[in-house]
Amino acid sequence: MTSKRVLTSSSSSESNHDFQPAQKKMRKDPEPVKPKAAATVIGSKRPPVATTRAPVSKPVRVAGAATVAVGPSRGVLKQPIASTAPKGGAVKSTTGSKGGGGGASRRPAWDLKGKVSDMEGKIHNYQTKFKSVNQENEVLRGSMAQSAMKKAEMERELVRQRDQISEYEEELQALSGVRDELEKVTSEKNVLQRDLSDLQDKYKVMETLRDSQEIELQTFKMKLSVQESTLARLQTTLRDLEEEVRSLKETVAHQKDELHAGEMERRRLHNTIQELKGNIRVFCRVRPLVGGGLSQHIQLPASDNKTLTLAKTEESHIGRTGDTQKNYNFSFDRVFGPRASQQEVFEEISLLVQSALDGYNVCCFAYGQTGSGKTFTMEGDDMEEVRGVIPRAVQQIFRAAEKLGEQGWQFTFTASFVEIYNETLRDLLYTGKANKRPEHEIRKLANNEVTVTNLTYQKVSCEDQVLGLIALANQNRSTAQTNLNDRSSRSHSVFQLDIEGANTGRDVNCKSTLCLVDLAGSERMLKSQSQGERFKEMTAINGSLSNLGIVITALANKESYIPYRNSKLTYLLQSCLGGNSKTLMFVNIAPEPDSFGETLNSLRFASKVNDCVIGTATANRK
Repeated sequence: MTSKRVLTSSSSSESNHDFQPAQKKMRKDPEPVKPKAAATVIGSKRPPVATTRAPVSKPVRVAGAATVAVGPSRGVLKQPIASTAPKGGAVKSTTGSKGGGGGASRRPAWDLKGKVSDMEGKIHNYQTKFKSVNQENEVLRGSMAQSAMKKAEMERELVRQRDQISEYEEELQALSGVRDELEKVTSEKNVLQRDLSDLQDKYKVMETLRDSQEIELQTFKMKLSVQESTLARLQTTLRDLEEEVRSLKETVAHQKDELHAGEMERRRLHNTIQELKGNIRVFCRVRPLVGGGLSQHIQLPASDNKTLTLAKTEESHIGRTGDTQKNYNFSFDRVFGPRASQQEVFEEISLLVQSALDGYNVCCFAYGQTGSGKTFTMEGDDMEEVRGVIPRAVQQIFRAAEKLGEQGWQFTFTASFVEIYNETLRDLLYTGKANKRPEHEIRKLANNEVTVTNLTYQKVSCEDQVLGLIALANQNRSTAQTNLNDRSSRSHSVFQLDIEGANTGRDVNCKSTLCLVDLAGSERMLKSQSQGERFKEMTAINGSLSNLGIVITALANKESYIPYRNSKLTYLLQSCLGGNSKTLMFVNIAPEPDSFGETLNSLRFASKVNDCVIGTATANRK
């Protein structure tokens, strides 16, 4: 549908006023249909109408364009011609006329009524066309409704056809299954026929074999009679053997009882021997000189491996020329010289380690100044001949447990490794992030056992697992370089192996703990030149060792109150020092002359420990 736009203009104010009522009337007429597009129809050109300049006092008003809605045009749309109106008030208008049977003459600009009449004629024509278009629309709507009905009917037919196709497909599938089943039955029939033929052939063969078997059966019957007589004779022999086996079982059971009684007696005698040696024992070990040779101020008698003399030459203070020599004599359970090997040292404490499997708590710790060989004694090195007390003790424990397994014993082992650094407990088996380390506290349980909170307790079943944990602990342990030692231990390390044994056949259980301690070395600030963090570590180490000496003195004097809680070290070793435990202390001394003062102090402290008498250890058996 298109619209035609007619633009008109007037050259005088009077004609402009006459045109306005007609324009308003045209706008008020209702339009039957909203036009879809607007088009401007361009007619033939007319000669321009002379414009008259309006008076200055009364400006000329420009007439607007009227838009008329018409029906669809089936002709060719022409391009619009723009109309211009000069600013002076005169308006130049362009009108269009539609070519018909003949051309229409142009009307003068003042003939407004004629122009209105022409417009009304055009409107009448457009209305007529609009009515015809509406009729065509009605016809198209009817056709569309019929098409929709046909479409719905065709969709219903399509659904019906699809349902019928589905039924045909199901029938086809069923027929296909029947065909497959028929082929299967046919093949089975052929197989059965072949099997039947084979069975007939086998039957003939079996008949032949039956005849031969009957002959053999007669032969076997004859042999059976011979075998029956032999069986009767063997049954008589079997009864005699069963009597003998029953007697042997009784003998084995009796021997097992004797073996168990012997094991219990061995444990009792072993414990008695250890008690006679002392529940707290002290070994002294002299480190060899770095450059080799023997120290002049340490004297070890060749015929006595339990005494040691510390000699010091002093200048005379009374004016005499000769110097005097002062000797300090000490006696311990065993003294090891500089040439003593790691194996020789461990052989002396192997029986003490065996007591741990017998149900007794065992503690072994090394004491001495920095650089005196404590860590070497306790841990040693990776080579077999220089392995220390801890790896050798673990090896002996597992080998002895394997032998006792033949007698019905079963053991479970739990390992832990803790260090005391600046009076703070640290888990050496911790593998998490350093900033998330848990805090640890020493707790004493109702059964007087000492435990550490949040500590890693690792189940172990072989020697290699324990050695792996020891290697991990050595990596995590606090060490630093000082003037006295390139790799000085700045903390006390405590390795603990909890042992639980059970003999279900004898209904005997035992529980014990093997505690191996490497104490940090005592040192003097003047010699170590410790500063800053090293000075703080030295202060904490010397303080804990001093508290250890106070506890040992209180035990030696049999005082009623023992100050175990003065330091974390003595509180953790409470059960080892004054409880139910067999305890061994290594005192390691350095042979250098400039270490004479520290060596003398270490030996005096070891003598106090050697003079202590603690309670008799008892086995933890049920």
